[in-house]
Amino acid sequence: MKYYLAPLEGITGYVYRNSYEKYFGNLDKYFAPFIVPTKGRNLKASELRDIIPENNKGINIVPQILTNDAEGFINTSKKLQLLGYKVVNLNLGCPAGTVVSKNRGAGFLARREELDMFLDEIFKIENMKISIKTRIGKDSPEEFYELMKIYNKYPIDELIIHPRIQKDFYGNKPNLKVFKDALSLSVNPLCYNGDIFTVNDHDELIKAFPKIGAIMLGRGIMANPGLMNEIKNNTHVNKKILKEFHDEIFNNYMELFREEKNAVFRMKELWGYMIYMFSDNKKYVKKIKKAQKFGDYNEAVSSLFEEQEIVEGAGQFYNQL
Repeated sequence: MKYYLAPLEGITGYVYRNSYEKYFGNLDKYFAPFIVPTKGRNLKASELRDIIPENNKGINIVPQILTNDAEGFINTSKKLQLLGYKVVNLNLGCPAGTVVSKNRGAGFLARREELDMFLDEIFKIENMKISIKTRIGKDSPEEFYELMKIYNKYPIDELIIHPRIQKDFYGNKPNLKVFKDALSLSVNPLCYNGDIFTVNDHDELIKAFPKIGAIMLGRGIMANPGLMNEIKNNTHVNKKILKEFHDEIFNNYMELFREEKNAVFRMKELWGYMIYMFSDNKKYVKKIKKAQKFGDYNEAVSSLFEEQEIVEGAGQFYNQL
């Protein structure tokens, strides 16, 4: 079984990835947050910084591209080739309204004829493999059967399926019936993505689909960075390791942004997931949310680690929100 980290914009950049690999690891691939191509320009400084090899040493990175413009996808892929990348990922899963309104991400799924023409163009790129991360439709799960006919026309390196429609966002449960059908219909390798928050979630998925070869985890790892060690080794993260992990991320953000307010803001995004690892966390999350400066933030986090304990199966509490 192979395990991947899903891309979460604003969270799983190279600072997080390097710290995660150092303290936890056990992942086969890291998917970088998406790049949106713009005609006539190079990669943004922030995009380039996130994917340059020197910022990702020893980590298997797959850059992700979000677009419905074949020329933009091809041009960006060629820039990534120059950096040494041999695989890129197409984002057909993002459900955000600002993305869908431009017929990108999961919004592109509703325009199947255009999608087919787009894929026909991008799969002409030489010496570049393309994987796809997709939802099962925009408005209805039934859309996926027509989408699969399109996907099967192309040599997709890996088809990563999040079995929800765009309108679900992250509500409702993943549609495992459609995923089961995908396993029998797809001519390309498949990867499952969606709602793996606990060891039990993982084991139930494997029990249902014993032949699946890859699983992508996102919010489950954000909520519990030790989840992969629980899955693979039946070992639980302790506060000392989690604090060191946190401190390294925060210190690197401080160095990167050179402004404590921006670094604190980034950490707040992470705490939106990770706070549920701790018992009796409500008063601490309020202090973390209110913090604007290093001192206030550090005091709130330090008291949380000192006064509360880690709860086993933390991901299930995040998933109940």
